[in-house]
Amino acid sequence: MILEYAKSLKPCTGSDKTKIATVVGARPQFIKCAPVSRLIRECHQEIIIHTGQHYDEEMSDIFFKELGIPKPEYNLGVGSGTHGEQTAKMLVRIEYVLIKEQPDIVMVYGDTNSTVAGALAAAKLNIPLAHVEAGLRSFDRTMPEEINRIVTDHLSITNFSPTYAAVTNLKNEGITGNVFLVGDTTTDAMIMMMPIVWRSDILNRLNLAKKQYCVMTLHRPSNTDTKDVLSTILNTISGVSNLPIIFPCHPRTRESIFRNGLIVPANIIVVPPMGYTDMLCLMKHAYRIFTDSGGMQKEAYNLGTPCITLRDTTEWPETVNTGWNTLAGTDPDQIKKAFDRDTPFDQITLYDTGASRRIVEILNGMNGDAI
Repeated sequence: MILEYAKSLKPCTGSDKTKIATVVGARPQFIKCAPVSRLIRECHQEIIIHTGQHYDEEMSDIFFKELGIPKPEYNLGVGSGTHGEQTAKMLVRIEYVLIKEQPDIVMVYGDTNSTVAGALAAAKLNIPLAHVEAGLRSFDRTMPEEINRIVTDHLSITNFSPTYAAVTNLKNEGITGNVFLVGDTTTDAMIMMMPIVWRSDILNRLNLAKKQYCVMTLHRPSNTDTKDVLSTILNTISGVSNLPIIFPCHPRTRESIFRNGLIVPANIIVVPPMGYTDMLCLMKHAYRIFTDSGGMQKEAYNLGTPCITLRDTTEWPETVNTGWNTLAGTDPDQIKKAFDRDTPFDQITLYDTGASRRIVEILNGMNGDAI
C-alpha cells in the first residue's frame, strides 16, 4: 500500500539515485522506517541492515510482514545482551557491512542501541549520517535511550526532527545546521495502516468489549529488573480498577517475572507480544493505557486514548501538555490518581502527517558527497 502523497513525487532515475543504508533493529524502528522506506525506493537504492536487536517472530518478523517492509539485505543476528555487549557486537557487524556496501548515506531511527551503533559505525567511516526522530530529550541521563539520542544527534550530518521542541533541544546543544522539522513518521505509518487496523478481530479473540479493558506494556530495566519495583507496578495497576488489563509481555519482562517468582494478579491477562495492527486496535478501544514506552505515549495520543506513563519524564511533552498523557512514575498514589482523572482533555490534534514525504524530498536534493 503506497501512501497517497507518494504519487506526487517525481521519480528519480540514473545518476539521481543515492545508495542509502538503513539501520534498524527494534519494533519502534520498523514502524518509523516503513513509510520512509517505501518512498526512498521510488527514487533511490536502499539497503536495510537489521541488527537483530528484536529477533523473535513476535518482536520482529511480523512487523516487516504487516508494514510491507522489504526483506533486509542483512540480518546481523545480534540478539540480546548487556547494553555494552549488544552495542559492541552491532558496531563490529554494521561496520563490516558498510565497508562492503559503501553507501552514500546511513540512516538511523529513534534511540535504541541499533541507532547509536549505526551512528558510530557511519561516523568512524566518514559516511554522512541522517537521524530520523532527532532532538527528542527526556532530560534523564539514567535512561540508556537518552544517551543514544544525544550521541546520535551530535554525530549526524542531518537531523530530521519531529517537533518544534525537538528542534529547540538541538539548538540548545549547538546543533543548528541541517536540522529539518519534518514531523513524525510514525503518524504516517499509523495512517497508512488504519484500513487494516479497522479489520482487526483482536477484541473478539480476547473476548473484550470496547472501553471495558486497559492495556499495559513494561520493558524498561528501571521498571522490570528489580523485583520490588516490578511487583509494586503489577499490584498497583491490578488494584486501580476491576477492568481486565491486557498485558502483551516483552520477553525481558516475562523473564524477570519468572526469575523473581512473581505472581501476576488475576485481572492482568498476559498475552504474547502482538503485531502492529492488532496492537493499534487494542490501544484504540482501551479505556486507559499504562506504559513505560516512548512510542506508545505518542500512539495513544494519536488514537485518542488516555495514557498513564510509568516514568517520571517523557520525550514527548506535547502529550502531557494536552492532558492525554500523565507522568505517574511508579508511585501507587500517582498511578491511582491518573487512572481516576476525569477532567476534560484538550482537543486532540494528530502529530503532523507527511514527515516521510518531506524526508525523501530532502534526500532527493542530496548526493554521496554532501548531505
